[in-house]
Amino acid sequence: MRGSCLCGAVTFEIAGTLPNLYQCHCSLCRKQSGAAANAATIVPEVQFIWLKGQDKIKSWRKETGFRSDFCAECGSPVPNPLRNKPYYWIPVGLLDSTGVSVIDIHLHVDSKATWERNPDAGTLYAESPNLVELLELLERKPDA
Repeated sequence: MRGSCLCGAVTFEIAGTLPNLYQCHCSLCRKQSGAAANAATIVPEVQFIWLKGQDKIKSWRKETGFRSDFCAECGSPVPNPLRNKPYYWIPVGLLDSTGVSVIDIHLHVDSKATWERNPDAGTLYAESPNLVELLELLERKPDA
């Protein structure tokens, strides 16, 4: 499955099956995406391949460790390595297709925008589970 930024300068591929998707409703993700929540997933680095444009990627880090990588040409958020772990964070809006993956998890719903309604489906978390639990949730079958 392939993905790219808005202008196509940065492209990548994910091998294998895509895990479930999540939406994060925290203020950082709202600001990064410009929307009520970002939609993303996490894949093992062995499944992730850069095709082109790594030299076009700029990165911004907050003191807390939050990282935002984006295309220097068009500003689209792009995948980035997950804090010294063997995984990549993938903004799923960049993917050409997601197959049968669904948004099954909603993180930081207690800090969602005041104008946003609670999601109608999926598992809601007031904050965020630890990484191990999140990865397990992303791999489970919906309604499991």
